Amino acid sequence: MGDNPDFDNKAIKEEKNGLDLRKTNPSKSVDMEEQIECTSISNENQDNRPSTTTRLYKRRWVMVFLFSCYSLCNAFQWIQYGIINNIFMKFYNVDSFTIDWMSMVYMLTYIPFIWPVSWLLDKKGLRLIALMATAINCLGTWIKVASVRSNLFWVTMLGQFASSLSQVFILGMPSRLASVWFGSEEVSTACSIGVFGNQLGIAIGFLVPPILVPNVDNIDELAYHISIMFYITAGVATVIFILVVFWFQEKPEIPPTLAQVQARSIPPEEYSYVASILRLLRNLPFMLLVISYGLNVGCFYAVSTLLNRMIIEHYPGEEVNAGRIGLTIVIAGMVGSLICGIWLDKTKTYKQTTLAVYLLSFVGMVVYAFTLNLGHLWVVFVTSGALGFFMTGYLPLGFEFAVELTFPECEGTSSGLLNCSAQIFGIIFTIGQGKIIEHFGTFAGNIFLCVFLLIGTIMTAFIKSDLRRQKANHLAETQAASAADSPSRIQDYGATTPSRSQEQQS
Repeated sequence: MGDNPDFDNKAIKEEKNGLDLRKTNPSKSVDMEEQIECTSISNENQDNRPSTTTRLYKRRWVMVFLFSCYSLCNAFQWIQYGIINNIFMKFYNVDSFTIDWMSMVYMLTYIPFIWPVSWLLDKKGLRLIALMATAINCLGTWIKVASVRSNLFWVTMLGQFASSLSQVFILGMPSRLASVWFGSEEVSTACSIGVFGNQLGIAIGFLVPPILVPNVDNIDELAYHISIMFYITAGVATVIFILVVFWFQEKPEIPPTLAQVQARSIPPEEYSYVASILRLLRNLPFMLLVISYGLNVGCFYAVSTLLNRMIIEHYPGEEVNAGRIGLTIVIAGMVGSLICGIWLDKTKTYKQTTLAVYLLSFVGMVVYAFTLNLGHLWVVFVTSGALGFFMTGYLPLGFEFAVELTFPECEGTSSGLLNCSAQIFGIIFTIGQGKIIEHFGTFAGNIFLCVFLLIGTIMTAFIKSDLRRQKANHLAETQAASAADSPSRIQDYGATTPSRSQEQQS
């Protein structure tokens, strides 16, 4: 046969045609062994079926790092007034409740503005939201720089309002960013890293202001120390804004998961933001999570805002240690967040983990309430750390559980509803606990929060674990694997085996 020139020419021609075919439609030309070895092959065919190519880019870590940085800068400003409440009262000559509003304005601003911001996130994507968040945050910091005079409280309040408006563009981002950029085996960890940045900002907000702004009687000296803190914040915010302008990207060229492939295949004209909200409101498991999440995070907001008042009442003159106790709460929570995120990626036990952490948050709050007035600061540090580990560690659990319960709805919308609930309860609990502390003491105020954490624990136990995102990923992988096992189905559908994404250097 090798001596037959007609056969040789035919074989060469067929081989050439085969190479050409592989160039134009690899999913129909490569053999089964190549199909199995390949990790991401296009599934586009004449029926215009969406591609099932998935890929992870190293730049995803840059995206989550940039987000964590500007989230950190914004979260720092939330607590920078409250943790030295008594010092700002003296400088601006206002009462304690007025300074409490410097933290509560973050919660109040979120409630009306989350709806247009969620719509923007759905329609315009991550980059525009990131640019607006950093620009408004930067503006707020420079307004505060101009407010360092005792008669300019309204100016510093304006700057804090701008920072609170920036927060609306931030809180709903972690789960959205994780879903858009990260693979299914690391999405919960990525969400935890996003939340980690916010928590680190709160931790720095507890630690740094008492160090930079000592409690001195000379108003001019106090103004100098406050201006140093405001200038540092403005400088950091400006650098972060410039980095986001040049480096933050909308989304990867190729989606990281099959669930994202499915989400991208939905035509924009078929999506309705109002219809999405209505579907979420009719989703009973999700609505139970919305209320229980709000109860837990609202308690955290109240404890953080009123921490200085509670510590000073039992340990006079310990402003710096009040900040360190706040730092302990948040650092422990950051560790809890990362551990919970890694645990979720490994086990996918969303409801069980959420319920366990919620119950332990309740227990931690009870222990904190009974030990705060013992007169031993080291005990307060220990109990605060335990409380923070579970209460703050709960944050990414709520985000990720919500995404599972609501897929394929936009992650920003579900996160927005969770955060809106948290802000509402945060205002109620902060005002309520503040009034109770004023009239009945800190113990009664903390028991007030314990009651609501118990209610939230019970509600969490009744949430049905309907993991829709996991089901979507599993179904897509099953269909792809099944198609890869059958040559005829490969021919019909151009199926692939994308169950494991290939990481590429961007």
